[in-house]
Amino acid sequence: MGKKIQRDPQSIALAHAILEQYKPQTSEDVQDAMKDIFGPIFEAMLQGEMNTHLGYESNNHDYKATENRRNGYTNKTLKTTYGEIPINAPRDRNGTFEPIAIPKRTKDVSGIEDKVLSMYAKGMSQRDIASTIEDIYGFNISAETVSEITDKVIEEVEEWQNRPLKKFYAFLFVDCMYVTIKKEYETKECAVYTILGYDANGMKDILGIWLNETESKHNWMQIFDELKTRGVEDILFISMDGVSGLEEGAKSIFKNVVVQRCIVHLIRNSIKYIPTKSYKAYTQQLKKVIWSSKFKGGRSRI
Repeated sequence: MGKKIQRDPQSIALAHAILEQYKPQTSEDVQDAMKDIFGPIFEAMLQGEMNTHLGYESNNHDYKATENRRNGYTNKTLKTTYGEIPINAPRDRNGTFEPIAIPKRTKDVSGIEDKVLSMYAKGMSQRDIASTIEDIYGFNISAETVSEITDKVIEEVEEWQNRPLKKFYAFLFVDCMYVTIKKEYETKECAVYTILGYDANGMKDILGIWLNETESKHNWMQIFDELKTRGVEDILFISMDGVSGLEEGAKSIFKNVVVQRCIVHLIRNSIKYIPTKSYKAYTQQLKKVIWSSKFKGGRSRI
């Protein structure tokens, strides 16, 4: 039997987020999702390089030390391992802009996508992203250029994290898991808060992903308050684990919400007290209780 491949927890979390957002059914759907993700990222990287080249950002009306200006865009189609991705490559008036991420007349960038994906999976720290971009370029670049590029990439992530949400969700699944994250020279366990929402039409969406050192009622209340700030007015049901005070915290933000204990957490908590030799018999009986069609029927099997 082959040895199970050990996956990076951050890579797994990112993969789940992509699956929830795009709901791919075939390999072609996965490729289309990758195109949507990497197109804006490539453009943001080029914009960061253009800012460094000209010495100012777009829409900056202050005095400029150079007479060189932006000069629109060139439509460019990149060949990648996920198929062809159209992008808008920025131009300058003097024609002196020589991008490093995607050089002029370069159309084949196969392999860069995996490095950009790992950049997300590392937790988006400035140092980790910079080191990955330098790996893509193959040589050292100035700190100013790295800063411009990474800032542009981070802006894409922050825009998603702060996007407006729908007014009503029928069901929210909230959970927190601990993953190992490397930040600069330190590796430590961090709490990753995740909320999956179902709207009135049954469509799924990841409402957000938040990082913190630990899981607590206070952190969850801040997250629920953020959801309200981003436009959520009403929620019918929330499924959650048994963190002390979490239910009261949710109801303090969304007054009429019905809170349900997550059945998966309840099962885990019950199983941990069962001896190994009795595990199989116990779980078989537990299934009969859980899948009973009526409350009385399930209670009678306890």
